[in-house]
Amino acid sequence: MPNAKAYSAASATSPLASTTISRREPTERDVQIEILFCGICHSDLHSVRNEWSSVMPTVYPVVPGHEIVGRVTKVGSAVTNFKPGDLAGVGCLVDSDQSCPHCHEDLEQLCPNQVLTYNSPDRHLGGVTYGGYSESIVVDEHFVLHVPGNLELAGVAPLLCAGITTYSPIHRWGDIKGKKVGIVGLGGLGHMGVKFARAFGARVVVFTTSPGKKEDALRLGADEVIISTNAEEMKKHAGSFHFILDTIAADHDINAYLGMLSHDGNLTLVGAPETPLAVSAFALLFGRRSLSGSIIGGIKETQEMLDFCGAHNITSDVEVIPIQRVNEAYERLLKSDVKYRFSIDMASLKGE
Repeated sequence: MPNAKAYSAASATSPLASTTISRREPTERDVQIEILFCGICHSDLHSVRNEWSSVMPTVYPVVPGHEIVGRVTKVGSAVTNFKPGDLAGVGCLVDSDQSCPHCHEDLEQLCPNQVLTYNSPDRHLGGVTYGGYSESIVVDEHFVLHVPGNLELAGVAPLLCAGITTYSPIHRWGDIKGKKVGIVGLGGLGHMGVKFARAFGARVVVFTTSPGKKEDALRLGADEVIISTNAEEMKKHAGSFHFILDTIAADHDINAYLGMLSHDGNLTLVGAPETPLAVSAFALLFGRRSLSGSIIGGIKETQEMLDFCGAHNITSDVEVIPIQRVNEAYERLLKSDVKYRFSIDMASLKGE
C-alpha cells in the first residue's frame, strides 16, 4: 500500500500534526487523485474535537477534510469517466451501497450505508477513512466529480460541502427568479447562499445581527440587508418572503424568521444548532408555512452544482493557507475570523 503525507489529530485535545497514512492501490473502479486544495469546514473542527460524540464519535487518529480538489494521477482499468491529468473533486462521500432506494434516486447522501470521506468504516483497508488533509486520495469513480477548468481551484474546494449544502435547497425549492429570498447569516454557508440565490435571479435579502456585515453582503450580491435585532426592520418585512435559507449553527429564535414567510413559504435549515429549536405551531399554521432541513446533495446534483458554478463563475471567497497554519485556522474559525472559508494549499505538505 502506498503511503501519503497527511495531518491528523491523535485525540480531542491534540493539535493537528504531520503524519503518514496508508492509501490503497486503485482497484479497477478507482480514481487516484493528487490533492491540490482542501477546504476547512466547521464540521472538521467538530470532528477533531469529538464535539459530535453523541451522533458520530470520532475515531482517532482522524484525518479531516471533505472539500477536495485535485488532479487525477491514475485510474483503474474499468474507469471510463476520468483520465490522468483531469481536474477532479471529492466531497463528503466516498461510497454508498449504490443499491438502496435512495441511491437509485441519486440521493447517496441519504443512503443508510454511506461512507463518509473521513471517520467512516473503511471497507478496503479496515479502520476508518482518512480525508483530504493529505497529499492524495483514492476514491470509487462514482464519487469523483469533474471540476470546471475556468474556476480558481482554491475557491472551488469549499463548493464540495458549503456549495452543495446551499445550492441543493435553493434549487430544489423551485423557480425563485424575481422572488424574495432570505439568507439568515453571512458566514461560510451564508455567503454561498447569497451567490446562488442571486445567480438564480432572486431578490436576495440577508438577515444578520452584525451591522458591519452589510457592505460585504451587498458586495456578494444581496439586494438588501436586515439587521435581525432591529424589531422595526423585521416588522416591516413580515410575511413577505417566498423562501428563507437558515445557515445559523448557534441557538436562535427560529420563529422570528418563520414570521417573515409569506403564505406557503418555506424555511430550510442547513445550520445545525447543538440544542433543539423551539418551534411555534402557530408560526407554521397561520400562513400554511413549512419548515424543513437539507444536507449536502447526491453525486449527480453535486456535479450539476459544479457545472452551474462554472457557467456563472461562482466560487467560494477563501483565505488560502499552508497546512502548517491549520491549528491557527481552527482557532480563528471559532471566532468567525475568516471571509469566508479557509482553503489549504496542499503543496505546502510536500515540505513536511
